[in-house]
Amino acid sequence: MVDKSEKIVWLARLGYAVRGLVYLLLGYLALSATGQDEARNGTTGALEYVRSIPGGTAILYISALGLIGYAVYKLIVGLFDTENIGSDAKGIAKRVAYVISAIVYAALSWTAIQLARGATQAGTNQNQELAATALTFDLGPVAVGLAGLALLIGAGAQAKSAYDRSFMRHIASDAPPATCWIGRIGLATRALVFLLMGWSLLRSAWFSSSEEVRSLGQALLGLREMGLGFSIIAAGIALFGVFSLITSRYRIIPDPDPKLNVRSPLRRT
Repeated sequence: MVDKSEKIVWLARLGYAVRGLVYLLLGYLALSATGQDEARNGTTGALEYVRSIPGGTAILYISALGLIGYAVYKLIVGLFDTENIGSDAKGIAKRVAYVISAIVYAALSWTAIQLARGATQAGTNQNQELAATALTFDLGPVAVGLAGLALLIGAGAQAKSAYDRSFMRHIASDAPPATCWIGRIGLATRALVFLLMGWSLLRSAWFSSSEEVRSLGQALLGLREMGLGFSIIAAGIALFGVFSLITSRYRIIPDPDPKLNVRSPLRRT
């Protein structure tokens, strides 16, 4: 029989695969002359595009399952440190980032379900809506600013990982030889887009205006004036999708057994 931990590991792998699909589609849509409206909505736009293809509704439901599994896995890692991240300042910051990632992907899972059920999401910027809501509170600008700072830190961490190839510590040795370079390009590109998103949140906090906030797709499409540079960056986002698909198969995932905060041995499934 397959135990609960095993199921979570498989759902996490499905989540990595769905993340790969979303980023691959986002890069494709950004490069397509007819797909930039969907690309402007970022990950939500990519899911909207999925709905338009044959069998799209079924794919959305499967994607929602994978995304919630991925979110649960990230939450377990953040709360119970099943990947031995540590409890020093750096470790705590990384674990908090895992919890935030869990929330983001849980929300994306809900979006996939809503789209599968026929909801209309076109033309919305969920980041702007969340920022607008936050800014109505006294400490709203502080919260938005901290979110922007978190994105900047995340961008720096991804850039560092792309530079020193530290992400390969989590990839099995039998992964395809090109995995390292695909991952380095994909992570570096994603770091750049996260940098732009984080900066937009800081500007939003400073000016107390949600109009400054840029989604993943808006940050990417904001680089269109770069011409060839934009095409390279969009292709890099697509490569991050390819890297995520490879990760879904070859990532070394610890057994997410949080009982008494005891870390189980690494498991490849």
